Amino acid sequence: MKKIIFLFFTFSILISCDKEKDVWSETYQIQNDLNIDREFETIEIDISKTPLKDFSLVDLETKERLITQLVDVDLDGKNDLLLFQPKIKANATKKYYLTFADHKKDSVINYCYSRFVPERTDDYTWENNRVAFRTFGPVAQKMVEDGVKGGTLSSGIDAWLKRVEYPIINLWYKRNDEKLGAYHTDHGEGLDNFHVGVSRGIGGTAVKVDTSYYFSKNFTSYKTIATGPLRTSFVLTYATWDAAGQQIDETKHISLDYGQNLTRFEIDVKGTKTISTGLTLHDKKGLTNQNDANFWISHWETIDDSEIGTGIVTTKPYFLGSEKYVTSKKDESNNFLHLNVVDGKVVYYSGFGWKKSKQFSTQKEWEIYLTDYSKKINTPLIVTEIKN
Repeated sequence: MKKIIFLFFTFSILISCDKEKDVWSETYQIQNDLNIDREFETIEIDISKTPLKDFSLVDLETKERLITQLVDVDLDGKNDLLLFQPKIKANATKKYYLTFADHKKDSVINYCYSRFVPERTDDYTWENNRVAFRTFGPVAQKMVEDGVKGGTLSSGIDAWLKRVEYPIINLWYKRNDEKLGAYHTDHGEGLDNFHVGVSRGIGGTAVKVDTSYYFSKNFTSYKTIATGPLRTSFVLTYATWDAAGQQIDETKHISLDYGQNLTRFEIDVKGTKTISTGLTLHDKKGLTNQNDANFWISHWETIDDSEIGTGIVTTKPYFLGSEKYVTSKKDESNNFLHLNVVDGKVVYYSGFGWKKSKQFSTQKEWEIYLTDYSKKINTPLIVTEIKN
């Protein structure tokens, strides 16, 4: 059986066991039809119906064992998915075989990490080896509504500008506990100097009615699904919110994979046929761009002593258009990407590249990345199971 997808691949795995040799394996061919090299694209193998507990994935040609991650998607105590990231040259194919054996696993770093942060009111924060994000919970909202200092009322997505590969979430929050506001200073790893307010930050959602945009308050609950070397994933739920008489329900399934600057949003939506996602324009002095041919929007601006590019990319079925929305209302100017709600959901990818991290040095480099990213998600790798 074959299924084509970019970040989420599902297979029907046929198990063949040699009782005498106790050997089991399946082979998969990964095909890249683009004229660009591919890496950091996570493939999922469905292992929910297998009796096995230990897996290895091996490059058929080099015999190299790949880093893998197991995920219990429904949190029932049984792993459902095996994740791995192949490296494939332009217009090429590679084969890998999945096997189990008694072997000593190499130690790996859980670069992809997320957690609820009650010690900083009630943030939910996530990161990988390149970027970090956070958003805000119900206690922070109530503090604002009750006039208590230190709260945050926003469903926007905040950026933590890290410039090291190793995880920084726990380190920065611990430092902030010891000295309030410490993560607003760069100690050599980056800092939190990205203002969100009520803006959409980098990928927050809104519903447009006539000429106005409406959006939710803070998330009301969370569920952490996975952390590991290749992916962190979690779910945020929101209270029903009003968009000029339309009652909107949304649940955000969010994931961030190793090696990516963009985090994936899959949002279950009720109450509207379209939804928008935006990039804050801050002081409105940055450079915006909309690329309808490749289904992305971007913003490039100066922040303190450096520059940052932000962007959102989607696939053709969801793309509806874009709009640079400028208003005199504080923090409500955003560059919006409009999305069709298809079968009750939208999918898009949002993130940033900070010049000080030495990942991107110009707006042009950042937008080339967005275009290449769009090509990959709109022309996914082709995965074929080869029966042994």
